[in-house]
Amino acid sequence: MKLRINLLPRSTIISLLMCLTLSGCAFNSIFISYPSQIAPYKQQLNSPTANVNLDAIAKEITSNDGLLYAQESGRMAQINGQFDKSKTYYEQAIAAYKAFDDQAKVSVSDMGAKASSLLLNDNAIPYRGPGYERIMLHQYQALNYLFAADAQGAMVEVRRSNELQASEQARYQKSQKSVQAMANGTIDAEVNKLGKTAGTVTSSFLNAYSYYTTGLLYELLGQPNDAFIDYRKAAQISPNNHYLQQDLVRLAKQLSMPQYDEFKRRWGDAQLAKAGQGQVVMLIERGFVPEKQSLTVPFTIDGNWQTISLATYQSSGRQAAPATVQGLGTVLKAQPIANIDALAINALKEDLPAALVRQALRVYAKAEMAQSVRSDSKRRNDQIDAGAIAMQIFNVITEQADRRSWLTLPQQAQIARQYVDQGQYDISLGNAQNTKIEVKADKTTLIWIIDTGNRTRFYSIIL
Repeated sequence: MKLRINLLPRSTIISLLMCLTLSGCAFNSIFISYPSQIAPYKQQLNSPTANVNLDAIAKEITSNDGLLYAQESGRMAQINGQFDKSKTYYEQAIAAYKAFDDQAKVSVSDMGAKASSLLLNDNAIPYRGPGYERIMLHQYQALNYLFAADAQGAMVEVRRSNELQASEQARYQKSQKSVQAMANGTIDAEVNKLGKTAGTVTSSFLNAYSYYTTGLLYELLGQPNDAFIDYRKAAQISPNNHYLQQDLVRLAKQLSMPQYDEFKRRWGDAQLAKAGQGQVVMLIERGFVPEKQSLTVPFTIDGNWQTISLATYQSSGRQAAPATVQGLGTVLKAQPIANIDALAINALKEDLPAALVRQALRVYAKAEMAQSVRSDSKRRNDQIDAGAIAMQIFNVITEQADRRSWLTLPQQAQIARQYVDQGQYDISLGNAQNTKIEVKADKTTLIWIIDTGNRTRFYSIIL
């Protein structure tokens, strides 16, 4: 069955194309790449002194990319230590995800967005976010509640994060049948390239940092059995992390679990606090997750210029170095728990087959439109047809890769733990300015360190 596209009059098409081209700002990421929109805010976050101005970006929460802007606004507020404001923005993002979940039928607006994507690009489709972003949204919301002294709210978000980890795994397993059915040389080549870029991480939903954070909150809020389960899941993903190994040995010993002897043999006995000591736990986030790049290939169909553009990631070859923390008596060296950039790369790899199907439909639709305009020109014996020229310009300009993603997430997460005597300490991360923390006997001081490159922020709470 051949696809038919009924065209508007040529003059109307030209006017419409000019309007679309000149009013790109009104279409969010359709004409202006998302990374370029977020770059000024990341620069503000990375400034040694200034805080980010959220007013402009928060206004975009009602736009086509509203879910993404809500996530970015919440993260930026969180980095600045505005946990209540961050919580409000994250609630809007959570509500947007729920609205997508509740759509039992394809809405009229969604149909319009999908139709627009056939003639424009994938940026016309409302942003829905990959699974790893949604999982981290609840992880970060749990930390918001914790640092706002709301333990009950934190536990609700911890459970939601765990449920999403399980549901994303089930969704991924189902999607693999579609991936295998659509396999071809182009898909295989790009999937293999992205796989090499992601390194040893093989999926977007297996996030050791999220499991560790939920396990930590379970433990700090008095549910050690649940903490043990999540620590063990984290260890299956990140098996070489010494601090995670010690957490498992310690809890297995405290809970008299049968795994204790095995863990002790593999990783050594548990290190426990001495009298008068408290525990320092550090969550350390470094850098920003990389931006998607655009891969564009021009070609002609029946003499008309077309392009295809796909999002991809380029391997930077750089990973954040393990953080060193001074000021606790001995130098404490953190260890990586998760590479968030690898999760992002795998999410793109998992979405690639569907993106290529949309790309093929779009190329066909644009080619049909161009051919129709050209045929109309021949029937009138036009020497120069503005409509045909405009169509070719339109096809090239509007073919923009979907480079949207949550760009204020960290590149890498690291963890560290140590028992120290109670008292006041001046700690620093590398060459960052010192910050004061307090350690109480038989308590845990949780320190959240966010290093954006030129600026390091410390947030702590005693539990």
